This record gives sequence, C-alpha cells and structure tokens, in this order.
Amino acid sequence: MLTMKEVRIHAFGGPEVLSIDDVPRPQPRDDEVLLRVVASSVNPVDYKIRSGQYGGSRQSNLPIVLGRDVSGVVELCGTRAHTLKKGDPIFAMLDHDRGGHAEFVVVKATEMAAKPDDTDHLQAASVPLAGLTAWQALFDHGKLKAGQRVLIHGGAGGVGHFAIQFAKAKGAWVATTVSKDDLEFARSLGADQVEDYKNELFEDLVEPVDVVLDLISGETQDRSWAVLKPGGILVSTLSEPSKEKARERQASGVHFMTQSNAAQLAEIGKLIVEGKVRPHIDAVFDLAEVGNAEARLEKEHVRGKVVLQVSSPP
Repeated sequence: MLTMKEVRIHAFGGPEVLSIDDVPRPQPRDDEVLLRVVASSVNPVDYKIRSGQYGGSRQSNLPIVLGRDVSGVVELCGTRAHTLKKGDPIFAMLDHDRGGHAEFVVVKATEMAAKPDDTDHLQAASVPLAGLTAWQALFDHGKLKAGQRVLIHGGAGGVGHFAIQFAKAKGAWVATTVSKDDLEFARSLGADQVEDYKNELFEDLVEPVDVVLDLISGETQDRSWAVLKPGGILVSTLSEPSKEKARERQASGVHFMTQSNAAQLAEIGKLIVEGKVRPHIDAVFDLAEVGNAEARLEKEHVRGKVVLQVSSPP
C-alpha cells in the first residue's frame, strides 16, 4: 500500500495538536485527479478549526486534515478526467471533506484550474481560497461594476490584497483601511485612497461608496454604514450585517461562505498571467513547520499569505 504524510488534528487546541501522520494514499475516481502537492497555503480557517472555534468543528469529525489551498502536478487521473494527464500543473480550493496539507490529495474537476503560467507553485497555492473569497465578495455578492466605488477593510491581508487588485482590474475606484506599516503596500496594489485604521477615522475621510467589503467585523463593520450610499451593499466574510442598520441606510448587508468555483479560479489565473494581479507571500514554511506557520498567521502581523512548501517542484 502506498502511503503519504498529511497534517491532521486528533484533538482541538493550540499548534501542539498538529500531527504529521502516515496514511494511505487516496485514489481518484471519475473526473477527479490525484494531485502531488508542491505547496499549500495557510488560512485563518485552519487555526480556527484546529482550536475548535470554527462553527463546524465537532469531536465526532476528528481526525481532521487541514488546508484548503493546493498547487501541484497531476499524479493520477480518474476514469473521466480526459482533459488532464500526469504532470499537468493545477491549483485548487478544496472542499471541507479533504485537506491540502498533505503530500497527495484528491481534487475534483469543480475545484481546479490550470496553474497560471510563469507563476511558481508557492504563488499559485496562495491564491485559491483568499482569491475566491475576494472575487465572490466583490462581484457575486457586492455586484461591483466598473466605475463604482468600494471600501475594503483589511486591504493588506490575504483576502484584502487580492480584493484591491481585482476591483482595480475591473475598473472600480478603491479605498482601503490598513495599518500604518502597510500604507505604501496598499498603494502599490493600486488602491486610490489608503487610510491608517488606528489613527484615522475612515468615515470622516472616505466619500460615499457603492460597496463595503468588511474583512474585520466588530465596530469597523458598524461604522461602515456611514460611508455606504443608499442602495449600496455591505459584504462581510465574518459576521451577519445588521438588518436594522441596512434598512436605515436603504442599503443591504450580506454574509457569505466562499464556494469552490473552477471557472472563477481560471479567470483569476488569467488576471495573474496578464500581470493585473500579483500574489504576495509573507512567509514560507516547510510542511513539518506547519505549527509555526499557523502561529505566525494567528499571532503576528501578516502581509499577504503564509505558504507551506510540501515537496520540491518538478
């Protein structure tokens, strides 16, 4: 039996509960492929699941394999994966039933797209979950269009740094709130107006916008209604916006969970190839250092994404 290593938790807790286990290598079926993982990124959902804070975290689900993002090469194709062959480079956002912090993982056709040309696997692995979250927030739920104005809270983070670039690529005007240390970084991504969230009140400085993308929640979300135009949309990835405040502003609020979408991932990949979007990697760790990677994301100030190097690139 062929085996592999993967990162699992057998109990909820701190980074110390992360275990690198030897397990049987899975087999692809139908239109699935078995991916040899080169890189996998770390997202806030990983440490939330690990600590038991995530809404779907249950003892009965243990052990759990962490990691939603992967980039690698096809190792084996299912019987209906006719458009792919061994060695093809792909990247993907996995559903909750599998984890990407592993040497191999089964990937479904609905989850994957061709890895962008001239992009290494570390960069590609940083994209799927954060990129799809930004994409779906702005365009599926925020209905953002060319010529409109958007305010993005947390523009230097994993989701935020993609959101700024996507909005600009689609012709929107972008304001963002970041820390003092990230002001120039946000400007380099194309943001038209950048505010220091600790020392400036964005509601006093940002003219009304059509869309607010809230990646912070709490009082930041509450204050955001003041800059939203009548008919505007507040989109949050973290908490349900107040229906009462939405009515007061003649606006709407949306909270959503990101879904895998191969077509959208391919479109994001095209923007990367065209040079309109560039992933930013804050730090790279080996698979064995996954605890340190999660601790960095959870406890320290991160600009862009934290990525795991799982295996050597082909």
